[in-house]
Amino acid sequence: MVTVPPYATFLEEVARHPLVRGLRLNTVMPLKGTPHDTLKRLSGYGAPLWVDLKGRQLRVVGAAIPPFTEVRVSHPITVETPADCFFDDGREYARIMAVDGDRLILEDGPRRFVGPGESINVVHRSLVVHGTLTPTDKGYLTAMGEVGLTRVMLSYCESPADVDEVRSLLPGAEVVLKIESLKGLDLARRQGPAQGRLMAARGDLYVEVLEPHRIVRALRAVVAADPEAWVASRLFPSLARGAVPEAQDIGDAAWLLSLGYRTFMLGDEVCLRRDSVMAALNLLEQVAEAVG
Repeated sequence: MVTVPPYATFLEEVARHPLVRGLRLNTVMPLKGTPHDTLKRLSGYGAPLWVDLKGRQLRVVGAAIPPFTEVRVSHPITVETPADCFFDDGREYARIMAVDGDRLILEDGPRRFVGPGESINVVHRSLVVHGTLTPTDKGYLTAMGEVGLTRVMLSYCESPADVDEVRSLLPGAEVVLKIESLKGLDLARRQGPAQGRLMAARGDLYVEVLEPHRIVRALRAVVAADPEAWVASRLFPSLARGAVPEAQDIGDAAWLLSLGYRTFMLGDEVCLRRDSVMAALNLLEQVAEAVG
């Protein structure tokens, strides 16, 4: 599975690669025109098109410029404070001192510009995100119905009701449940693939498991719950920076294959350029052949 920058000139070549079984549109990517037009165009490349809805994933709304103590997010939340939160895939830390609906009041925060659309992880068991599908998600589901598309990825899936909401707006939707939180892991263990294929989405899951080493158990749990589960994120990041992959990226892919994962989804960073995405596909093919 390959993430597609909507206006990339190399999409036809990527879609023809023998390893590619589908294209993923990340719905946070900006569009010119309507979702209807974009979906119609991208579905013409011959590979199945999956639309990745953001669901209850928390994202920054507006801009925050340091020094600042307030960040607005995409959903109102409740959480016991103080609570830890993380930006930039867990690399930057802040502490939430108070919450007012969708306003997070921080004790301190990233000492840089925080732009709209950035994800934020609030890591606390008391967290409740109010609402699931965003207006953008609902707009895409409407457009999918108009175009005749049915394949959906649902971020931060934590309840069968999340899938029911998607199918109420797009009857017959084929849903992949992205497991990205501890509540999502509980759902995977209880339900397996009953509601749809599972995906271990490591970008956020790695942050959400509280202690980094717990990602090992989490990845085992997802593929145990669904032997045909997909795995995504943090795949071959070194190829986004240069032409030569780093050893740990190769070992990471080999280990995931040894766990039983057979469907991999390449994320935004490595898919932005033709050379990096083609290198990642070719490298995955070679690692798979070496693992046997």
